[in-house]
Amino acid sequence: MTPDEALRRIAFLLEWGGASPYRVRAFHTAADAVRDLPPGPVDAAQAERLRGVGPVTAEVISQASTGAVPRYLARLQAEADPAALAGWDLAAASTGDCHLHSDWSDGGSPLEDMADAARALGHQWAVLTDHSPRLAIAHGLSPARLKSQLEAVAAVNSRMGPDFRLLTGIECDILDDGSLDQDEDLLGRLDIVVASVHSKLRSEPEPMTARLLAAVRNPHVDVLGHCTGRIITGRGRPQSRFDADAVFAACAEAGTAVEINCRPERRDPPDDLLVQAAAAGCRFAVDTDAHAPEQLHWQSTGYARAARIGLGADRLITTWSLGRLLTARSGRQ
Repeated sequence: MTPDEALRRIAFLLEWGGASPYRVRAFHTAADAVRDLPPGPVDAAQAERLRGVGPVTAEVISQASTGAVPRYLARLQAEADPAALAGWDLAAASTGDCHLHSDWSDGGSPLEDMADAARALGHQWAVLTDHSPRLAIAHGLSPARLKSQLEAVAAVNSRMGPDFRLLTGIECDILDDGSLDQDEDLLGRLDIVVASVHSKLRSEPEPMTARLLAAVRNPHVDVLGHCTGRIITGRGRPQSRFDADAVFAACAEAGTAVEINCRPERRDPPDDLLVQAAAAGCRFAVDTDAHAPEQLHWQSTGYARAARIGLGADRLITTWSLGRLLTARSGRQ
């Protein structure tokens, strides 16, 4: 048991139990703060001097720093149902994240910071998926800018070392006819392509279904992003209507993963469609759609949702090794 692991596990179990998001975030913030602590015992007073650490999280850090299970965590684990513990096992098995944004499009941080944060969380890989050209409001990447980004990613990887790799990718708009908003040759050069609908979200079911079917059958597409486009906070946005049976069957047949989008305002697909996609035999990508480093911890919410419906790690491509992920990708093309 390390302080980071203990704090993350507490955050997960609190979230599973419906605790306040602010309370959950306090444990994630403390986990971020202990990354640079040297190994070995830390007293609570020393821990409390860290930025973002309070009396409760300081006690957890102090107890975990000796290798013990902190009392706070022990109590939560004793009270947790088996599904919650299975959910944590899935979250702990995470190896990567297929959907991250940087300040090259509408993210708020440099791609270097996103890569460093993903590695600090223990990921082996993460995919940079800035927007494609049509999404001008998000400063989508033209072919020329995407080519420049490929060079920037290579430069980041040159200093990362063997334990982490930032993968090249894109969140590509699915156009009205189901085609993709980027040059075919460039799409073929990328490691992972997430395809998402960002326009005409209130189309009739028939054209929306045709649009999604064309995209998920495209050999360049690895992940169907936030499939309904819904927003569940603020003024909200209703989910798109489409033939879910047909779309999820096509995803399962093509090997295109359905994204479990972990953004709090999305939580897409809804529970009923998530169950439907699981029954269809789909693979899933548990993705944060993070636009800032601190949003990477959202991934645990997606693993909790996956555990609640009985999905195992083999169905979740974000628990796969880098080699398996890329081999599966090359096998689909």
